[in-house]
Amino acid sequence: MTMRYSDYTVEQLREEVGKLKEKAQTAEQFGNISEVAINERKMQLAIAYMLNPDDFHPEDVHELKGDPGYKFKINYINGVFAWGHRVNLLNEVQEKEEALPISLLGEKVDISQG
Repeated sequence: MTMRYSDYTVEQLREEVGKLKEKAQTAEQFGNISEVAINERKMQLAIAYMLNPDDFHPEDVHELKGDPGYKFKINYINGVFAWGHRVNLLNEVQEKEEALPISLLGEKVDISQG
């Protein structure tokens, strides 16, 4: 029987992240890049369930972990996903709205200072 991450306890989520990290490392050793990416995405999702969505708010702008060229402006939170737009280094907001696990959001930043 498959459980959803939303049904896991924090301890089970930590254990799952450890297993996924091992799988990703093994896949990397064998040169299976797509499997590495899949396991890393699963890890990010499991980590998102260990965070409190109430710590993230609409209109907030956060650094994007793993993508220093962009920040992320939140439109709204739905579960453990932040919906919003990427903001580039020139503070230009991309047109396409996307959803990211809140685990990919780093520190809150202020882009109004230009």
